[in-house]
Amino acid sequence: MSLKDSPLPMVSFIGSSGSGKTTLLEKLIPELTGRGLKVGTIKHHIHDFDMDRKGKDSWRHKQAGASISMISSPNRIGMVMDVDHDYNPYELAPLFCNIDIVLSEGYKYKDVPKIEVYRPETHKDILLKDDKNLVALVSDVPVDLDLPRFLTRDIKELADFLIDYFELIPAAPALNR
Repeated sequence: MSLKDSPLPMVSFIGSSGSGKTTLLEKLIPELTGRGLKVGTIKHHIHDFDMDRKGKDSWRHKQAGASISMISSPNRIGMVMDVDHDYNPYELAPLFCNIDIVLSEGYKYKDVPKIEVYRPETHKDILLKDDKNLVALVSDVPVDLDLPRFLTRDIKELADFLIDYFELIPAAPALNR
């Protein structure tokens, strides 16, 4: 699946370790949800991980050989699933229900729209300056690229950009926000 085939808007935030990707998303998510959008996130990790706690029932189910183990409560659902390859974000899209946009952290080499978070203290040069999918940059230093650039504090403007770029239609904002 490609950028044009996906019915679910996705953008991946790319940057060196310590560049501020997670901090930026922690500010951007409430800005978008405050505008009535439902936001999903994906954290791409190139190493193995385990979110189940050893000894808990769902962990024991996986250890017993279940391919998928799910835990469900009135407030949350969590799933651990074995896979045979590193899924790209579009392959994960069907797992997102009732979401307006997915923000991912990672997927530097995948064919998805990307926003690079750049700090010269963490990396000498822009990582994706030649990537055709780079749609914007978040940096507090001037950069010579013909792309929209947002300062790390420009959260409202970045949200406006994403809403315009993906032609999102936010619901009416929640009262008292």
